Amino acid sequence: MKLKNNFITHEIGDDQIMIATGNTDFNGMVKSNKTAAFIINCLKEDTTKEEIISRMMSKYDADKKIIEADVDKILNVLYEIDAVEK
Repeated sequence: MKLKNNFITHEIGDDQIMIATGNTDFNGMVKSNKTAAFIINCLKEDTTKEEIISRMMSKYDADKKIIEADVDKILNVLYEIDAVEK
Protein backbone atom coordinates (compact mmCIF):
# COMPACT_ATOMS: atom_id res chain seq x y z
CA MET A 1 0.00 0.00 0.00
CA LYS A 2 1.08 3.54 -0.63
CA LEU A 3 -0.08 7.14 -0.18
CA LYS A 4 -1.78 8.29 -3.37
CA ASN A 5 0.01 10.89 -5.46
CA ASN A 6 -2.84 13.38 -5.14
CA PHE A 7 -2.13 13.80 -1.42
CA ILE A 8 0.81 15.90 -0.27
CA THR A 9 2.22 16.45 3.20
CA HIS A 10 3.83 19.48 4.77
CA GLU A 11 5.56 19.91 8.11
CA ILE A 12 4.62 22.94 10.22
CA GLY A 13 6.61 22.98 13.44
CA ASP A 14 5.83 19.72 15.25
CA ASP A 15 2.69 19.10 13.18
CA GLN A 16 2.18 17.54 9.80
CA ILE A 17 -0.68 18.39 7.48
CA MET A 18 -1.86 16.37 4.53
CA ILE A 19 -3.74 18.09 1.74
CA ALA A 20 -5.71 16.56 -1.11
CA THR A 21 -4.86 17.90 -4.56
CA GLY A 22 -6.18 17.00 -7.99
CA ASN A 23 -9.00 14.53 -8.55
CA THR A 24 -10.27 13.26 -5.23
CA ASP A 25 -13.61 13.16 -3.44
CA PHE A 26 -11.93 14.34 -0.24
CA ASN A 27 -11.82 18.11 -0.07
CA GLY A 28 -9.80 19.16 2.89
CA MET A 29 -6.78 18.90 5.07
CA VAL A 30 -5.73 16.35 7.69
CA LYS A 31 -3.67 17.51 10.66
CA SER A 32 -1.63 14.65 12.09
CA ASN A 33 -0.12 13.97 15.49
CA LYS A 34 3.35 12.40 15.65
CA THR A 35 2.03 8.85 15.42
CA ALA A 36 -0.16 9.53 12.40
CA ALA A 37 2.63 11.52 10.74
CA PHE A 38 5.03 8.59 11.21
CA ILE A 39 2.53 6.21 9.58
CA ILE A 40 1.83 8.61 6.71
CA ASN A 41 5.56 9.06 6.13
CA CYS A 42 5.96 5.27 5.95
CA LEU A 43 3.25 5.26 3.28
CA LYS A 44 5.22 7.59 1.03
CA GLU A 45 6.85 4.42 -0.31
CA ASP A 46 5.18 1.09 -1.00
CA THR A 47 4.88 -0.78 2.31
CA THR A 48 2.72 -3.19 4.29
CA LYS A 49 0.89 -2.86 7.56
CA GLU A 50 3.33 -5.31 9.13
CA GLU A 51 6.33 -3.23 7.99
CA ILE A 52 4.79 -0.08 9.47
CA ILE A 53 4.20 -1.88 12.78
CA SER A 54 7.77 -3.18 12.78
CA ARG A 55 9.19 0.30 12.11
CA MET A 56 7.03 1.79 14.87
CA MET A 57 8.15 -0.88 17.35
CA SER A 58 11.77 0.01 16.54
CA LYS A 59 11.12 3.70 17.18
CA TYR A 60 8.62 3.73 20.06
CA ASP A 61 8.64 1.97 23.40
CA ALA A 62 5.07 0.71 23.34
CA ASP A 63 3.18 -2.57 23.49
CA LYS A 64 2.67 -4.23 20.10
CA LYS A 65 -1.12 -4.35 20.60
CA ILE A 66 -1.23 -0.59 21.16
CA ILE A 67 0.88 0.03 18.05
CA GLU A 68 -1.30 -2.33 15.99
CA ALA A 69 -4.44 -0.51 17.18
CA ASP A 70 -2.92 2.89 16.31
CA VAL A 71 -1.90 1.70 12.83
CA ASP A 72 -5.35 0.21 12.21
CA LYS A 73 -7.06 3.42 13.33
CA ILE A 74 -4.92 5.66 11.10
CA LEU A 75 -5.14 3.33 8.09
CA ASN A 76 -8.94 3.18 8.43
CA VAL A 77 -9.14 6.99 8.31
CA LEU A 78 -6.82 7.10 5.29
CA TYR A 79 -8.91 4.45 3.51
CA GLU A 80 -12.09 6.41 4.30
CA ILE A 81 -10.74 9.51 2.55
CA ASP A 82 -9.28 7.36 -0.26
CA ALA A 83 -5.72 8.50 0.41
CA VAL A 84 -4.07 5.08 0.19
CA GLU A 85 -3.57 2.71 -2.74
CA LYS A 86 -4.00 -0.91 -1.74
